[in-house]
Amino acid sequence: MPIVKYPRATEPLWHEWDRKAQKCGLRHTVYSVNGDQYTGGWLDNLKHGEGIQVWKRAAAIYSGDWKFGKRDGYGSYSILDPVTKEYKKVYTGWWKNDKKCGYGVTFYPGMERYEGEWSGGLRSGWGRMYYRDGSIYEGQWLEDRPGGQGMLRLPNENRYEGGWKDGKKHGPGKFFYLDKGQLFEGIWAADIPKCGILIDFGRVKAPAPTQYPIPKV
Repeated sequence: MPIVKYPRATEPLWHEWDRKAQKCGLRHTVYSVNGDQYTGGWLDNLKHGEGIQVWKRAAAIYSGDWKFGKRDGYGSYSILDPVTKEYKKVYTGWWKNDKKCGYGVTFYPGMERYEGEWSGGLRSGWGRMYYRDGSIYEGQWLEDRPGGQGMLRLPNENRYEGGWKDGKKHGPGKFFYLDKGQLFEGIWAADIPKCGILIDFGRVKAPAPTQYPIPKV
């Protein structure tokens, strides 16, 4: 019986190229047509694991964890300083679904800094904010503004302790005028004290006490 040989089916060359183009596992730097570049882990053609992303147009770098193509886990985000030509950190902390989520530290222009919790890219939860003028707010945040209970300490050591809403003093609170040796305790609405009681508080040791003490009722 004669032996019949059938021709072997040849695979199109693009199939081989496509297999080689599939990114999975650790890869060297992959360049995009817009100049961006990524070095790190992949899974099913998505950035996954540890990696470093460089955005050319935004002059920014992210170094940290990725999950299915998005920043997820712990990582730091830096931008290029136009003066020093060096990258400076803007945020270091936790991410989820490509947004700040969990505990992290953000550095703002003018030496301002926030340390605390984030949710969906916004300051939410407990946190401490250092302002340019030397003021410090420590307490609860809601949708990127002070909301809940918190304390604001001013550069002259005067401070407010109490409720906040939409970034303003709201609800029961106390304002300590330590420079004058007085304490105001009352109700606030949209940063304005509506009613309360003003009493002497450490007036003897105050650096700039009032001329006369407040008479007792």
